[in-house]
Amino acid sequence: MKINLIIILSLFIQTAKAQLQPVKSGVYKWADHPVKAGELRESRKILEGVSPHFEYLEIHATTQFPKAAASNAHANDSYEECIIVKEGLMKVMHDGQASIIGAGGVFLLMPGETHSLQNVGDTNLTYYVMKYRSKKKMNIERGLASGGSLLLNADSLTFKPSSRGGGRAYFDRSTSMCERFEMHVTQLNKKGPSHKPHAHIETEIILILSGDTEMTIDGKEYKGTTGDLYFMNSQLFHGIRNATDQSCSYFAFKWH
Repeated sequence: MKINLIIILSLFIQTAKAQLQPVKSGVYKWADHPVKAGELRESRKILEGVSPHFEYLEIHATTQFPKAAASNAHANDSYEECIIVKEGLMKVMHDGQASIIGAGGVFLLMPGETHSLQNVGDTNLTYYVMKYRSKKKMNIERGLASGGSLLLNADSLTFKPSSRGGGRAYFDRSTSMCERFEMHVTQLNKKGPSHKPHAHIETEIILILSGDTEMTIDGKEYKGTTGDLYFMNSQLFHGIRNATDQSCSYFAFKWH
């Protein structure tokens, strides 16, 4: 009976994996995702599927209202996570240590490490969770050698001005799931492109923090505003533009 149960469970998992579809390039609108309400919290599922470098990729957003209980402490043995704070103040419990990160903060979490997240501010805490597993074999040693898990507050990073606005570099490193994972924030102060359209081996996400933007992906035009994200699969020609003369800012992160 036990062996039969294991076989059935294994077949169920394989079937579920087979049903996952490739994540489509384009724009994913904050306002389009249905809200699932819970006890002093709500969530939005943004995307789920496979991508050129990941056999599993999911992005969702969670909002914890003031005085909400912390998320259950847990570890993801076969997944890595990148958590981005959209608004509010987050307490991170990570392997017994407490840290606080605010809007624009990032928590890069290696597999197998216990953690929980809690709203410790007087306003809503909203954060994105990117959960992923690579097609190549997980390499814990590589992730640890590159620095292990990482917590970053936006105000701890240097803003470097440019002719178009400026930006903050967050990290550019290997992880347990990625040969390279790079993240930065760009600010554009005037209408126009950030740079010339281009393509690269990395899959990339642009997450809009403020303002109105336009994006060309593989010859198609999209628009995105605060909370929206663009998804560009590997090797697709793409380029982002500020749509107005008001400033805009966005996270850009890419991996392979």
